Amino acid sequence: MKLKIVLCGIALSLLFSLNSCKSKESAYKAAYEKAKEKEIQDDKYKEVEEITAVSKPKAETPSNASFQKEKVTAIDENGSHLKKFSVVVGSFTNKTNATSLCERMKDDGYKALVAQNEKGMYRVIVASFDDKASAAQSRNDIKIEYSPDFKDAWLLEQY
Repeated sequence: MKLKIVLCGIALSLLFSLNSCKSKESAYKAAYEKAKEKEIQDDKYKEVEEITAVSKPKAETPSNASFQKEKVTAIDENGSHLKKFSVVVGSFTNKTNATSLCERMKDDGYKALVAQNEKGMYRVIVASFDDKASAAQSRNDIKIEYSPDFKDAWLLEQY
């Protein structure tokens, strides 16, 4: 008789413990579904935001165009056309990524090249000029043509 009571007690405790797992499992499932729904809503918001955000960037005047000074060395044979001011559309620590973007820009008709600075960063340069005004104008044109991809294009001044 005592054995039956012990077995019934064990069976009941197993039943309650298994039943409690189901409630936790359903709670996790509900939380997961809620998070997934929020993610879907965020994606829809991003799509709307991307559509409305396609506007022309404000053009900087050549006199106040921002630039960064650094010494770069071209890593391919096209480096002979590097001048004092260059338009940079990408900066990478990985040479393969820089080369890939460079090839894309060459396919689009630019005389793009990859240059490396003293810190080891690879810069993708699409145009190079002797004067700052021409470089700034070229940078602004690229920002407009490739908006929003190259909204962070910048000028590099060689020293």
